[in-house]
This record gives sequence, C-alpha cells and structure tokens, in this order.
Amino acid sequence: MPDVLMYADTYRSPELRHEVPIGIPDPFLYAEKDGTKHIAIGAMEIPRLAALGLFELHPTEEYGSDELVRSGRSYSEVRQEVALRAVKSLGITSAVVPENFPLWLADRLRAEGVELKVDADFFDDRRRVKSETELAGIRRAQRAAEAGMDAARDLLRRATGANGALEVDGEPLTVERVKSAMFAAFVANGASSDDIIVAPGPQGAVGHDMGSGAISGGVPIVIDIWPRDNESFMYCDMTRTFVVGDVPEDVARWHALAKEALDRAISEISDGADGRAIFDGTCEIFEAAGEATQRTKEDGKPLDHGFFHGLGHGVGLEVHEQPGMGLASAKPLKAGDVVTVEPGCYRQGYGGVRLEDLVLVTKHGAENLTQYPYDLSP
Repeated sequence: MPDVLMYADTYRSPELRHEVPIGIPDPFLYAEKDGTKHIAIGAMEIPRLAALGLFELHPTEEYGSDELVRSGRSYSEVRQEVALRAVKSLGITSAVVPENFPLWLADRLRAEGVELKVDADFFDDRRRVKSETELAGIRRAQRAAEAGMDAARDLLRRATGANGALEVDGEPLTVERVKSAMFAAFVANGASSDDIIVAPGPQGAVGHDMGSGAISGGVPIVIDIWPRDNESFMYCDMTRTFVVGDVPEDVARWHALAKEALDRAISEISDGADGRAIFDGTCEIFEAAGEATQRTKEDGKPLDHGFFHGLGHGVGLEVHEQPGMGLASAKPLKAGDVVTVEPGCYRQGYGGVRLEDLVLVTKHGAENLTQYPYDLSP
C-alpha cells in the first residue's frame, strides 16, 4: 500500500472528506504512512478529530509553529514550513496525491526529494464502495430530493393557463418560483443544493442549462436535482420530466423509450456487470426507434439530439464520480457502488425527456434507492 498525502479542507475535497468525515473549513495536512493515518492541524480542531479515534494527531506546535510565528513569517510561510516539517518527520519519501494537491506544496516537497505521484484512480477507487454511514447519508439526501420534487409537482398541479404561460394563485409560474419551493423542501429535510435544473421547453435539450423564466403548458419540463445531505455531505441525483396539460405525441414517445431503457438498465446492473454493455443496451432501444445515439453519431461532430449523453455515473461525495456507464466505461460495476441510470431523448429548439433513478449495486442485482413515480402529468 503506498503512502498518501493530502492538503485540503473537508468541505471542498471529496478525497479528504472520505477519510475525515467531519467538516473542517481550513486546509490541513493528512498523511498515511505504512497504513497509519496522521493529521497535522491547529489545536482548535483536535478535540473533534480525537473523538473519532481514527488518527494520530499532531498539533502544529509539534513542528515549531510558535517559533515560526515569532520569527516574523507570514501565515502562508508558516503553514508551508509546518507541512514540510510534518512530512519529513513522518519519514515519507514517496506518496500518491490527488489531482487537487497544491502546487506550492508539491514544488517544496519535490525540491526536498519527496517523490509525488498524482493518481486520480487511486482516490476514486477508495470512494466507490459506500460504507453504511455513507449509504445512510445518500438515502437521506434522496428522501430530501423526493420532497423537493413533491414541491415542484404541487405547483405544476395547481397551475392554470394564462395566455400560454401558467399561473398559480394568480401569480406567474416561473422556474425561479419552482426552484425556491424545492430549495425550501431540501432545507426542511436536512439537505442543500447550490443549484438545480428546472428546464422547460428548449432549455431542457441543452445539457446542463439550469433553466429560467416563465413556464408554459404543453411543453416538457425537465427537473434534474442533486441535493446533498448536510450531515454526511453525500449527494443523490434524480430526474423527472413533466408536462402541464396535453402531452405532445413525440414527448410521450420519448418518455416511453426512456422508461423502457431505464427498466432494462436497472435489470442488468449487478456486481461485476459491464457498464459499457449496459449503455449499449440502452442505445439499442433508442436506435431501434430511429433516434441517434453516441454509437451512431458521425465521428468528429458533436451530437445534440436523440440520446446524446452517457447512461449514468457514480454518486457519493461528488455528484459525478466513478464508475461511469457510457462509451468510455472501462471498469466493471461492483457491489457497493451507487450509480445513476438516466436515459433521455431530446431535440434542439424544442425540448427533451429524461428519467433518472439512483441505484445501489448489490451482489445479486440492484436496489433502486429512488421511490418516485414516473408520470408525465404532475
């Protein structure tokens, strides 16, 4: 097992949060030497870390921080020297680091003869199989997502037509109004989200267009949400598509294709399954219906219609993490992975349909963590 170095805070580094499961806002040094976990950090954080019983803890005073401050060094200079002294003291001469490892520290360590190897796969693989605590956080996040989707459906159900646009309680129904109701539902269920997709009409066919403006009847509304559980920092991810009023024929057809693809993919997910093969099965469904996929597109030209994206991705401390299910999928699924299944079909300038469930890979199949209906009508 290689030695490991990380220097970050646990709010912005999923690699570090996986090892240190509490919120620490300021960056600190984390190291693994011969399998033992060490943290060099300011004294104020030590009591919480000590309560976890997972680490050998080293206050910065152990590495001369008081002396460095008295010498007139800046804060930046002090933290750099403390980190360097800590690595030397632990006897680390070679280590793997994540992609976000600070360049300033990498330069200092390499200048002192410490060999560093950036290995994203190493850190991704450590996070793939979820612990019971992490799974509990994902389940809480998913219930919060479903509460948010309920809030959106309530507004859509109560909407009435007004000159093409919709109104609720005499006020225009807008994307911003729907998002506000959904964010409130997330907060009430112990979760939060920086943004979400509520994309009516043509906006729903443009990748990660977050959506804006008035909502009209008779058009597909793609709602894609990924709240994060506040306690564990674990994400979920789900999508539904709704139409207020009459459902256009092409939207109904796309929705049926997406549901067929979703059901087939989930039935094929299990420990050891090939993500690329599952993606291929989804493509077969859309291709048989005359829709384009990444497998049929012209080389060198982007695809912006049909089923133009991958089938799914891992979810955990990041909303997009390994493993993937698409053209470039290289690793088999394994029990403990949590992955999305999100087939969709789109036409630029018009709109699209996407369905997305969150699935736990098990030894003998899959557990669908999403407990929500698929109806187009809200």
